[in-house]
Amino acid sequence: MGRRSNIRKNSVDEIHPPRESASARRRSDKQAQKQLQKERKRGNRQILFITYAFVTLFLAMAGYLAYFTAVDSEKVINNSHNKRQKILAEKITKGSIYSQDGEVLAETVTDDDGNEYRSYPEKKKFCHVVGRTDNSMTGIELSQCYPMLTSHMNPFTQLGNTLRGEKNMGDSVYTTLDAGLQRVAYDALGDYRGAVVALEPDTGKILAMVSKPAYDPNTVLKNWQSLVRDDEEESKLVNRASQGLYPPGSVFKIFTTLEYVHENSDYEDYSFDCNGKFTEGDSVIHCYKNKRHGQEDLIGSFADSCNSSFASLGLTLNPDSFTELCDSLLFNTSLPLRFESSKSSFSLDADADVSTVLETSIGQGKTLVTPMHMALVVSAIANDGVLMNPYLIDHTENYNGIVVDAYEPTEYGTLLSAEDASLMQTFMREVVEDGTGERLLGQSYAASGKTGTAEFSTSSKASHAWFVGYAHREDKEDIAVAVIVEDSGSGSEYAVPIAKKIFDAYYQ
Repeated sequence: MGRRSNIRKNSVDEIHPPRESASARRRSDKQAQKQLQKERKRGNRQILFITYAFVTLFLAMAGYLAYFTAVDSEKVINNSHNKRQKILAEKITKGSIYSQDGEVLAETVTDDDGNEYRSYPEKKKFCHVVGRTDNSMTGIELSQCYPMLTSHMNPFTQLGNTLRGEKNMGDSVYTTLDAGLQRVAYDALGDYRGAVVALEPDTGKILAMVSKPAYDPNTVLKNWQSLVRDDEEESKLVNRASQGLYPPGSVFKIFTTLEYVHENSDYEDYSFDCNGKFTEGDSVIHCYKNKRHGQEDLIGSFADSCNSSFASLGLTLNPDSFTELCDSLLFNTSLPLRFESSKSSFSLDADADVSTVLETSIGQGKTLVTPMHMALVVSAIANDGVLMNPYLIDHTENYNGIVVDAYEPTEYGTLLSAEDASLMQTFMREVVEDGTGERLLGQSYAASGKTGTAEFSTSSKASHAWFVGYAHREDKEDIAVAVIVEDSGSGSEYAVPIAKKIFDAYYQ
């Protein structure tokens, strides 16, 4: 009897096992919840990672698109290898290029056989700034190619021309160039190699940009072989105004002066007795033609362009600080231009030898600048330290004279403090009133500037003549200029008269 009861009880337990306790069930539920939470977190992390990846990719693409639109799109669109240009040229006649006062600088002409070609009425006078279309585009022809191959004519007119198989007229470009001033600058250089840049400090408008020797863009195809065979001295295809690199000579004393003032709050007490040369160890620096300037303060040293004085004070300057100053004034960087240009270069190591320091202080040695760079620095000085972005295009018009795009002055940034700009204005005015720029004194305008005589060869006494400066008169915008005359002589003898002709023509 007892055995049967035990068997029955075991069978019932197997069929209906004992219930779990409430606490055990709770523990099991918690573990399940934790596992579920872990799986959800793992899934969320994966989703977040994918989301972040897509957001990062989107932002990168958006950033590149913005950069491309602002920086690279123009280069790509205007690239001569861009097939889109050829397609547009089959449908649109390229527009013209004008000076600010409406003179034709470049236009499309059709010959008796119906063939189109570009014509340049001014021939050599605007060749580097306006550019060419034959054997690679340059200048404004390059930078504004796409706008001039775009037509904003009346849509119905365009449709009618298309149906008749006729080409539409592209938009025309009106530049900031002053045709009369460009001619004056070109003629003033005469037979010398060199360059002239003139612009408005308050706006950044480039008024003139001349480079010599020049070439006729109308005959590029005919004369191409001779043009590319030019020796280094000629280099007619090079725009010396923006691409030519020259030792600055004494115009560099603008930078040396600023650095000395920054390092010496008592600069007004500076004094130097010039006997025509300065000697430090085995190194000797001579004043121009060994002229004895006598007792000079800092502004007098600047106005008389005393090499001995600047060599002496140059030894006291901190090389690192000097380099930082020059970098802030556009050395070793690309200029804010929409056409080809070279980087000016400056370097002065802390362990530089005495000879290098002396030469660097007076604008010789390894320092190289472009005329455009010097024009921009002087422009900022004239504009109380603020540099305006230089520009060549005022606006574009369609065939009917309706403005399509207009360009407004924009600030590049502050190159100098207002105090530094004011100081340099005073120093540069002294150059004209009682220094090497006296030929500019007594005019209807007030001129300020700095002359320079830059040696460029150790094998000869040849030198480049420099003048950089600006002029002011109440009834008109200021004008800033940079002039270099290669292999000529002193800046006061050769560059200043050219600057005067430009100032005279501008304020006539």
